[in-house]
Amino acid sequence: MEWGLIPAVPVPFRGVTIDEQAQSAYAHWMATQRVAGVAVWAHTGRGPHLTAQQRHLVLDTWRAALPDKVIVAGANSVEMARGAGRGGADALLAFPRRDNPVAYHEELGRELPVIAFYLYEAAGGVAYDTDTLHAILALPAVIGIKVATLDSVMTFQRIAAVIGDHPDKLLITGEDRFLGYSLMMGARAALIGMAAALTDLQAQLLRMKQTGDDRAFTRLSAQLDAFAQTTFTQPMEGYIRRMLWALAADGVIPDDACDDPWGPALPAAEREAVRRAVREARPR
Repeated sequence: MEWGLIPAVPVPFRGVTIDEQAQSAYAHWMATQRVAGVAVWAHTGRGPHLTAQQRHLVLDTWRAALPDKVIVAGANSVEMARGAGRGGADALLAFPRRDNPVAYHEELGRELPVIAFYLYEAAGGVAYDTDTLHAILALPAVIGIKVATLDSVMTFQRIAAVIGDHPDKLLITGEDRFLGYSLMMGARAALIGMAAALTDLQAQLLRMKQTGDDRAFTRLSAQLDAFAQTTFTQPMEGYIRRMLWALAADGVIPDDACDDPWGPALPAAEREAVRRAVREARPR
């Protein structure tokens, strides 16, 4: 996973029904991208909201399309973790838990390797303190931590300093709104909702950082920041629908397979803004 891009993929819906054809087309398109793998059942994929049958369908589709790639599955319980293992997932993304978080990560780690998840509180996250982070990262089954603060550079800096004491663990960025800076701060992988679309550009950004092409890295970081300002904005829960719109704008999924049953309604003008942002993000 080091220096790899792992898109947190949304699920195409028509109304409240998964569009299985669009889901399959999306997975096969992603198989052509330079990614380390994908994350299913994460916040972007509405994992805790899906039924067990829907989760099974989603994981089966991605496992079949990406047989040689890493599949990370979101989990908030041992039941979800075991379902992920049965479906062929390689690792878990542990949804934050306020009560006994260290024991919780240890329990999940008995099923599969675990990526801890520092998620901003408005999205259901928990502000783990420094001692708790150290205790979680000290667990043998925990392979790294994904950090998605949304807008707190100071928090990201704090966690980057903590992981410096755990050199065998991976700092994974989930910072859509400051992706480039988070890589500059020491992230060595990205598990990120924004990479659900414009995947090629974000994989390229990681390669530029890894190879030290600073000029190209700065240029592309600015392009992706502009895209994030359109897609990751208030209401923030609307970003999932916006990423589906971006996929449709790129011709990956149909225009009418972009519903998010759990997200807010968004005005038509926002969809046009997303289309424009996709066009403008592409290098000329």
